[in-house]
Amino acid sequence: MADQQHDKTTIRENWRCFLACGMVALSPFQYGVDFGLIGGLQAMPGFLEIYGHRAPETALGWNLSTVVQQLISSLMTLGAFISSGLAGFAAIKFGRKTCLWAACVLCIVSNVIMMSTESVAALYVGRFLIGLANGYFMSFSQLYIQESSPAKYRALFLSVFQFATTLGTLIGTIIDWATANRPDKSAYLIPLGIIYVVPLFLAVGMWFIPESPRWLFLQGRNEEARRSLQWLRPNGASIEPEVAEITAAIDREKELSSSVGPWDMFKDPVDRRRTGLAVGAVSLQAASGAMFIIAYKAYFFSMANVDDPFAMTNVLSTVGLVAIIMNSLIVVRYGRRRILLMNGLIICAVLQLIVAIVYQKQPGTTATGKILVAMSSLYMFAYNGMIATYAWVSGGELPSQRLRSYTFGLAAAVGFGGAWLTTFTAPYFINPESLNWGPKYGYIWFPSALVAATWVYFFLPEVKGRTLEEIDEMFEAKLPARKFHKYKCAGRARLEDPKKGDEAPYDAEHRGRRSSVESKAMVETLEEAAVPI
Repeated sequence: MADQQHDKTTIRENWRCFLACGMVALSPFQYGVDFGLIGGLQAMPGFLEIYGHRAPETALGWNLSTVVQQLISSLMTLGAFISSGLAGFAAIKFGRKTCLWAACVLCIVSNVIMMSTESVAALYVGRFLIGLANGYFMSFSQLYIQESSPAKYRALFLSVFQFATTLGTLIGTIIDWATANRPDKSAYLIPLGIIYVVPLFLAVGMWFIPESPRWLFLQGRNEEARRSLQWLRPNGASIEPEVAEITAAIDREKELSSSVGPWDMFKDPVDRRRTGLAVGAVSLQAASGAMFIIAYKAYFFSMANVDDPFAMTNVLSTVGLVAIIMNSLIVVRYGRRRILLMNGLIICAVLQLIVAIVYQKQPGTTATGKILVAMSSLYMFAYNGMIATYAWVSGGELPSQRLRSYTFGLAAAVGFGGAWLTTFTAPYFINPESLNWGPKYGYIWFPSALVAATWVYFFLPEVKGRTLEEIDEMFEAKLPARKFHKYKCAGRARLEDPKKGDEAPYDAEHRGRRSSVESKAMVETLEEAAVPI
């Protein structure tokens, strides 16, 4: 089996695959940089002098109108919602690299618009275009990593994906902190200028890495696919077992449906359940209320009269980064998704409630400001360490294989839709010119996070340590979520019992037996293993 071969290889031997996936991981880094930068601009006098108005009664002395504030942040997530929702169609015809190149071009064009204008309408256009780019960045970088990395290291790469997003956010907030006190519009033009760096580097770097081998096989470009896979694997490694697995999986997909389309996600009850679970899993991020803190943290702290709000945003981003590192080194090997997601959502709910109550009792005091920063830091630690990573991982591994690009695209779109809804409505609650709730906005997210935790308990299955075929078998058996973890799969039982080795593994989707070649496909483990260096 191919996984047995790859399990014996080290990171050094897989350096080319790490280089390729590391290059593609610049996509979520760019997404994080954009979020970190734009969230801070709204609290910069240099930015507010052009797009806002004087407001002596506020802590900043300047303010944005509620409409301008909500559109600046929410148009990006709206664009990401649209482009990720259409990613399934683009994934069929265009390569992963081609779509990432398109995202780079859109990102650069949008930034040219934002830096060269003082018109708020043009700023809206730039934010929408960069949202289209970010939707492609997040969707196609995930697909490339899932399709190109060995199963042994896939969980590590997906942790790096979240790490890159959080690191990008930290870099963005640090840049804002460094330029926030500049007296003119250079305060925000310098941060916007940084946005050019990553797309340019990524666009050039992708010339030196291969296309996704699985996408090439899907297009019938078998020789190119073999060369791509050979480049991504260690020197001297035999790729034939993995080629057999990929082609067998593609053949099964073609047998199941001569033309797979988006409606297939909902026709069959099993696929419908898997689609709903993938969408629900990714949506957990929005349900936790994290987008409110991530998108508006500098403005949120400023209006709450927290000392040095830009420095405090750096603290939040750093804490989130530490949580991702700890998750990658410790939790990802031992923790179960259901437990982590439930506990993370409950912790985030309680912290949001504490922030709301404290601010309601003593608004604007120094002690309250310190509590806000402390609770928000704990919140980011729980969110990044227990929710963000596992929401994306679950969204990627629960769909059926033949519908993965459509289902994951839909899940990402709904996730971005939830983020859009949060960023669009938040100004109505936190802006002094509207409800002026400020941190009391946590009263909204306390029940939302608890409802999400309840959904995880009753509906989200535990698939940690399972192969893709075992996941197929368990869904076909229509198990309730609570029974997934301890279920004994037919395929695994045969592997553990040598006396049953002659029997072909159970094929959940065909309800029959597989050929010996097809049985090799039971190797693509999504999950965690020790990572020798």
